[in-house]
This record gives sequence, C-alpha cells and structure tokens, in this order.
Amino acid sequence: MDNRADIRGFLTSRRARITPEQAGLLPGGGRRRVPGLRREEVAVLAGVSTDWYTRLEKGHISGVSEDVLVAVARALQLDDAERTYLFDLARAARPTRAPQRRSRAQLQPRVQWMLDTMTGSAAFVADGRLDILAANTLGRALHSPMFDDPRQRANFARFQFLDRRSRDFYQDWEGAATITAALLRAEAGRRPHDTHLRELVGELSTVSDEFRTRWAAHDVRIHHDGTKQFHHPVVGALALGYCTLALPAEDRSDLRLTIYTAVPGSASEDGLKVLASWAATQATSSAAGQAAPAADQP
Repeated sequence: MDNRADIRGFLTSRRARITPEQAGLLPGGGRRRVPGLRREEVAVLAGVSTDWYTRLEKGHISGVSEDVLVAVARALQLDDAERTYLFDLARAARPTRAPQRRSRAQLQPRVQWMLDTMTGSAAFVADGRLDILAANTLGRALHSPMFDDPRQRANFARFQFLDRRSRDFYQDWEGAATITAALLRAEAGRRPHDTHLRELVGELSTVSDEFRTRWAAHDVRIHHDGTKQFHHPVVGALALGYCTLALPAEDRSDLRLTIYTAVPGSASEDGLKVLASWAATQATSSAAGQAAPAADQP
C-alpha cells in the first residue's frame, strides 16, 4: 500500500497551520513563501536533520522509530486523533503482503437484542465506513431519511454528501460534514487496505465538491461524545447528546455503538417520545400491510 501522498498531504497541512510564534520560535528569518513553519524549523523542533525531515514529509515513513514520530507529533502540535493517525500511516507504510478484500462485519444477534432493550434512547451500531449495521426502533426513526432506499445499506457519508435532505436534517450541516469527512480520513489511516472504504471515498470524491474539499484538508477525528442539532421531518427540532463507545466484535471489526439521549424534561425529550409513537405506528401499519394478502387467502 503506497500511502506516501497521504503522509505528504497530512504533514504539509499540519506544518502550514502553525506560525513561528505558536511554536515558540523568534520572528524573522526573511519573507515566507508559504504559511506556517518551514521544514527546517520543524526539524529543529523535532530534533532531527532538515534532510531527514524533508524525506519524511515526502512520504518515506516506513521504519521510522516511535520516538521520532512522537517528536514530530510534538513539533507539529498534533492532537490525540492526529497523533493516532500519524502512527497509523507509519504502520500502513511497512512492507506487508497485500491483504484480501475485507468482508462486511457480521453482527451477532445479541447486539440487536441489546439495542432493542434501549427504548428511551436512539441507538445504532456503525462501522468505520459509517455504515449503519444495526439500530433500535428509535434509532431507525431518528435517521429515517437514510433508510428510504432498501437497495443499499444506510450510510452517514452518502447521506451527508449525496442527499440534499441532509442540509435540512442537520442544523449545522457544515460542521457535520467536516466531522464526517474527518472520521472517514481517520478510518482510512487505520485500514488503508479496506477496498470498500476506498470505493466509498472514490464515489464521494467524484460526485461531491464539498467532500473533495474536506478530504483534501487531511483533518482527522475520533468521535466520542458531544451534542447534535437535528431538524427531523416528522417532529422538528431535536437537540440530542450522544456518546460513542467501541463495540468488541469476534471478527475484530472496528464497530462503534452510539447512543443519543435528550435532557430530561426538555422539548427534545418530548420530541423523542413523539418520534417513538410515530415509529410504533409505522411498524404497526407495515405489519398490517404484510399480513393483508395472507388474510385474503381461502
């Protein structure tokens, strides 16, 4: 896997965002042709030669020691997600046999059973490609626009960048889009041989200018918790807190359980209750529609 372009783009973009003042360097040194630090300044901060850092920034990262990566991460003031991504890029650059195409993650029935016990929260399980693999009733209801097409699995990135309804669904579409692209970029660092992921990134890059711009920024994100604002087509505005947890899987897939909740007594909690009633009504109507042909049989 040749990931030199990713390494080059990531390190260059991180270097460009840091000013000499932010790095604790004295101002001066002549006119700058590019924003941010020069390569030789990063090399000094990391304690390596300029030639060595230049070679690293060109993508030659295979075999670099952990201590040196830590020093470069410190010099570039990387956050936890960015530091993890740098180490993932270094690991992916090591010589290895080309792996086989990874299959889709298979969930055990107990995962769906667990989700179904969460009746007051919207919960779902997704993989690193942002496919929704399983959800409880309220989780499907909250993300109902994503489940409209039965021909393909619901996917946050496709909905975000390829479905116009997402601009109404997410009150802060720009922020949500940036996070989505950053999550996919981090997953690409973890699993550079994932053919399904590369196909998804290729599809989004071809069709969406918004995704292509964000992908080129090389931002990465590790999603843990926060608050999101939705405008649901059925119940309107919802402000929900979420928490994302790693979910162990027997096939070592990188799965995550996300749970959305509302502040007790808030308008959003009332909205979730209305949404739950709507989902129950939809399920009853669907069951009745499926049973009708059987009832007509002699």
